Amino acid sequence: MGNRSDRGAISQPPDSQFDEPVVLPIQDTIDLHAFSPKDIPSVVEEYIDQCCQAGIYELRIIHGRGIGVQRNIVRSILESHEVVLSFRDAPPEAGGWGATLVALKKVND
Repeated sequence: MGNRSDRGAISQPPDSQFDEPVVLPIQDTIDLHAFSPKDIPSVVEEYIDQCCQAGIYELRIIHGRGIGVQRNIVRSILESHEVVLSFRDAPPEAGGWGATLVALKKVND
């Protein structure tokens, strides 16, 4: 938590200890709840590219149920992405219609 000034307001926390973005290992599942809808297209496209490079061809994209805004954004990207073979709702135990299963083409390097 930030420090309090004399007037009781909370000051900004110190800068992050990381100088550059933290790189996480690519896995077969991504949860989009942490991203704003405007960032979803670039996040999903980068995720698909990184999965292909890592040799991951079956993915689960968790977009949540809600009113379907993020689901529609994700599906529109998948419909036009050149390496997507197919996609469908996840089974109930994997998120149901709150997640999308994706099959990617195996691309040769």
